[in-house]
Amino acid sequence: MAVNASRPGLGDLYYFLIKSSWLQVFGFVAAIFILLNAVFGLAFMLTGGVVNARQGNFSDHFFFSVHTFGTIGYGSMYPGTVAAEMVMTAEALVSLFSTALVTGLAFAKFARPRSRVLWSKQAVVADRDGLPHLMVRVANERMNHVVEATIHVSILRPQRTLEGETVRRVIDLPLVRSSTPSFLLSWTVMHPITPSSPLYGVSPEELIATNSEMVLTLTGLDETMMQTIHARHSYAPEDLRYGFRHEDILTGSLPDGRRTIDYGRFHLLQPAKLTWASLGLPERGAVPPEAP
Repeated sequence: MAVNASRPGLGDLYYFLIKSSWLQVFGFVAAIFILLNAVFGLAFMLTGGVVNARQGNFSDHFFFSVHTFGTIGYGSMYPGTVAAEMVMTAEALVSLFSTALVTGLAFAKFARPRSRVLWSKQAVVADRDGLPHLMVRVANERMNHVVEATIHVSILRPQRTLEGETVRRVIDLPLVRSSTPSFLLSWTVMHPITPSSPLYGVSPEELIATNSEMVLTLTGLDETMMQTIHARHSYAPEDLRYGFRHEDILTGSLPDGRRTIDYGRFHLLQPAKLTWASLGLPERGAVPPEAP
């Protein structure tokens, strides 16, 4: 959490609305709509030049403002003085810009590419082909083709410099395979823990004590929308399970030959062999997983 930072103010209002939910955007637009019509309704009431509006009645002038703002034009009320015509002209100009801004905002939210990438709740460390690997399971819930998908894994750990200063460094973890031509179903991301790995000789307790964090980012081209999508996930040290692997989620084929994925087993773990000595650590038991 940032402290003593300057507030973005209205300069970042568009960014705030883009990342907000549709319900929040609708509430904001509705509040601004009511506020603007209340201001112009009050202006119409003060000028007193709206024909067929009851003198001093705010609701009549408010709804006349709504007619003007929305270019509805029922014709039961209309401006009858120069002052009322000037207020109507100002409101028409505000309405023109407001409609353009809200239309642009709605289009931007609809056109914004969104990924539906599912990350396993826990990362695991177990032997694979006789060598310990850090493994994370990821799946494309839309089950459409994400072309040229690339994943990047880094670990954030504090390190002390030669000058005695402690800095938080971003250390890249090389992967067995960091890209795939088409990300359609599931993908097990693997980092081999060799003596050259940043995780070699680092115990689970040390990761917790140093408040380390593993960050994964995935990018790819959505074949349907033809837009680049992004997904991000992070794991705390408590989310790493040593001596376990993810259960198999690919079940038998359908009659037409297609494979099926059982997402009900996506986060489940099962014990697996782990050679602690290959990690540069003394032999121990597996770290039990949390209930999914």
